[in-house]
Amino acid sequence: MWGYFVRGGPVMWPLLALSILGVTVIFWRWWALRQATSGLTAFMTDLRGTLVEKDVPGAVEVCERHRGPVAAIVKAGLLRYGRPRNQVEMALEDASAHELAHLERGLPILATVAMIAPLLGFLGTVTGMINSFEALASVGLNNPAAVAKGISEALITTAAGLAIAIPVQMAYNYFVTSVNTIVRSMESAAHVVLESLGDDGDAGGTTRVDLTPANPELRTAPAGAR
Repeated sequence: MWGYFVRGGPVMWPLLALSILGVTVIFWRWWALRQATSGLTAFMTDLRGTLVEKDVPGAVEVCERHRGPVAAIVKAGLLRYGRPRNQVEMALEDASAHELAHLERGLPILATVAMIAPLLGFLGTVTGMINSFEALASVGLNNPAAVAKGISEALITTAAGLAIAIPVQMAYNYFVTSVNTIVRSMESAAHVVLESLGDDGDAGGTTRVDLTPANPELRTAPAGAR
């Protein structure tokens, strides 16, 4: 393997850096998204039970116990429980945007690696062919090995670039799909909160519970999803 790396020429070094970066980000986002979806079914079950009973403090406790992005936006809405409905919706939207930004962290890096790796491979192809033609001009056809060296460099860098880009692109697509699934769960949880408000969330309605602190922390960071 090291022999191929050496024969690939100087372009192999940035390709190596891209491969290390891609693998690091893949494991980082896999662990973060795994934590974000852990216990989601149990959370929704517990949440529905407390909201059916109009037990808002109990629902907040459920959010704090389960954590994660879905629990974070639900808690943001529950902290506005009893306020006008538009305030609750605004709190849910703000929290959702904040959590989505955290879920998408690292994905632009993977997209960049998947795009740049094959380009670097093609750059190595060009430099390898340049070396081949220079060797051909110097020694003519009397030394085929000198020409073959540049061709070998060209093919190795092309293969390395594609070998990096293909799995990184696959991982990127998988993570985008996972984030979209979590977003749908966030939307579902937000609808559950809004449905539980009933007339209590309308302006001028009866305020049952108002859990909003003096300085509400609406952006609760999900454990393990950062």
